Amino acid sequence: MTSQPTAASQPTPPRPDRTVGAIETVFRMESPRIIAGVARVVRDVGIAEELAQDALVAALEQWPRDGVPDNPGAWLMTAARHRAVDLVRRRENYARKLAEIGRALPAAAAPPEEPADPDDIDDDLLRLVFTACHPVLSTEARTALTLRLLGGLTTAEIARAFLVPEPTVAQRIVRAKRTLATKNVAFEVPHGPDREARLGSVLDVIYLIFNEGYAATAGDDWLRPSLCEDALRLARVLTALMPKEPEVHGLTALLELQASRTAARTGPSGEPVLLKDQNRSRWNRMLIARGFAALGRAEATSGGSPGPYLLQAAIAACHAHAYSYEETDWSRIATLYGLLASRSPSPVVELNRAVAVSKSQGPAEALALVDALAGDPALRDYHLLPSVRGDLLARLGRTPEARAEFERAASLTRNERERELLLRRAAEQP
Repeated sequence: MTSQPTAASQPTPPRPDRTVGAIETVFRMESPRIIAGVARVVRDVGIAEELAQDALVAALEQWPRDGVPDNPGAWLMTAARHRAVDLVRRRENYARKLAEIGRALPAAAAPPEEPADPDDIDDDLLRLVFTACHPVLSTEARTALTLRLLGGLTTAEIARAFLVPEPTVAQRIVRAKRTLATKNVAFEVPHGPDREARLGSVLDVIYLIFNEGYAATAGDDWLRPSLCEDALRLARVLTALMPKEPEVHGLTALLELQASRTAARTGPSGEPVLLKDQNRSRWNRMLIARGFAALGRAEATSGGSPGPYLLQAAIAACHAHAYSYEETDWSRIATLYGLLASRSPSPVVELNRAVAVSKSQGPAEALALVDALAGDPALRDYHLLPSVRGDLLARLGRTPEARAEFERAASLTRNERERELLLRRAAEQP
């Protein structure tokens, strides 16, 4: 009688639920590089994303049966590239027929080769960053496409993050990919002045994503940490890809330093905690150290001409250096805001400068600056204008006016947590 193998000797099939979870995790981590690598082959980010999704479907079919491969990211990349090569070959069959016809026509002079840019960066992921943030797209489209292609977020996750209907986000993404295709936007890192112009768009989109997570414009939550994490990850990737760009390091420093305060910015029930009331022992010292290091790299590469993100990072560093709110060097912060206003004029920058002036020179001087901004159309519905004015009036003892300003600010904000804070401040005025 032949003995049967014991249960322990039988191979254990992979658990489908764990395998699917592993596939989803790996795909979210690897999808930006897969899409970027495939886009270099097919020259179309929309098609590249579809081919990456095809590779994901293949993994969902095979991995639960065969097990997760030793290098799952490489497996997905290979599967997607095989599909890309098949697509290109089908295109080449058509091109070959055109070439046969073209051989019968007179040969045209070949265009002269463009000189190679010595600073050209040969990285597929960087090409994807610049393509997703191309100025031909609206800011909303760039943000949605960047989060989809580089952040690995689903359409539903992007919609929840920005509190817009899912179909709206889906339409933005579809239109963005269609626009890139119809406008024949090259899958490339631009050279020289074009790169500098496009880089600003890339940095602005990453900063916009971070800010939405750091202080949500609407909804029930004051913070959306996942958006901050996505933006910080994108900034870190960009610094590795563009180590000679000071503003890239400046933005990364700014985000590291701002993110360091996250744990202290909300109370036990998720309510906002103002900067002056934050427990600074809860600030993340590792992120602060990373921020200081990035700021040092930004200053070392700036050539003594700091850009807007470097200046904002320097302001954030002033807060990080202070062990208490009272120790903050508000005079330096006001000076830095003055430099920022000259480099990148904005009524919001002037409003922030007024706050720093109020701490260094007093509320009366700052109130004059704020009142000068009251007629600016850009700040007409900006809730922080009456919020700052209310704070200055309260410090001057003009409590009835302060109460009215806090109530006006509460009526303008779309964030429930912030509205509660502003109404509480209004109620505190005697």
